[in-house]
Amino acid sequence: MQTKVLKINSADIDNICIKEAAKLIQKGELVAFPTETVYGLGADALRPEAANKIYAAKGRPSDNPLIVHIARFEELVSIAKEVPKQAKLLADAFWPGPLTMIVWKNEKVPYETTGGMETVAVRMPNHPVALHLIEESGCLIAAPSANTSGKPSPTEAAHVALDMDGRIPMILDGGPVGIGIESTIIDLTERVPMILRPGYITREMLEEVLGEEVCIDPGIIAADSERKPKAPGMKYKHYAPKADLILVEGQTDVVVEAINRLVSEKQAAGQKVGIIATDETMERYNSDCTMSIGARSDEDAIARHLYKILREFDDLDIEVIYSESFATPRIGQAIMNRLLKAAGHQVLTV
Repeated sequence: MQTKVLKINSADIDNICIKEAAKLIQKGELVAFPTETVYGLGADALRPEAANKIYAAKGRPSDNPLIVHIARFEELVSIAKEVPKQAKLLADAFWPGPLTMIVWKNEKVPYETTGGMETVAVRMPNHPVALHLIEESGCLIAAPSANTSGKPSPTEAAHVALDMDGRIPMILDGGPVGIGIESTIIDLTERVPMILRPGYITREMLEEVLGEEVCIDPGIIAADSERKPKAPGMKYKHYAPKADLILVEGQTDVVVEAINRLVSEKQAAGQKVGIIATDETMERYNSDCTMSIGARSDEDAIARHLYKILREFDDLDIEVIYSESFATPRIGQAIMNRLLKAAGHQVLTV
């Protein structure tokens, strides 16, 4: 299969490109497209065979649910068995935007899309290309991240092409994404709303809108459980570079000293080593390759650069990566969730 890449200007969308992509979606084919979080790999959410094509292209386990992308709140109503009152409050506050809600599904949604679950994950993306594609296709679009399963999520079309060239018919290249980590997922089927995946929309923001407690799944910053996941991407190792990634946490000076010592040991053993640092610590390290993820004061930049840096280490054939910890105040939990899963929960406290 030849993969066609169409460049599209988000500020001045070419309807010819959108129509071509929409026809593929209508035929049950796959199209990768930009959202504000990461690039998605889209197909008609209500066609079982289309969902199966997503799993095949990604090499994704079929019990890992897909997120259904919509362009209007009424489309959530059309596929939900019931719509909790919290859903309307959250939609009014955060949609379109990086928030996914889990509700009970109705018979319209095939189990292939929900990973066999009775619930469905739904969000309305805040990106003109994504919204135009949904509207033009007339379909609800199931779309996980457009990468090979387990690899870092794609934040540029070139990342998608690296993983999906020859596997899917089309990539819409809308340039780099804005946020760089996947949406927050909140489960509205529990007695107390529960965050199943942290993201740009924080617990405090959700509680302020809902006027009630929101709890956090204890598995978010813990080793993967054997429990069947309700949330997309929460059961299996994700976001992982080719290299062995180890997180090092502790007081800054001690972390720098420990990482430099570990790097020297690995280099002495003939291994090629990389370091994920910050602007503040970049010059204090000695390695084959040190990359700054941004300034600690700029959480948004850290999130935006994370997956791109992991992919750049892949390009350099780095064998081991040591990373500082990023317990930043607002979206630090989301950043650390991604890093912990990428590292397979390898953490060294110093």
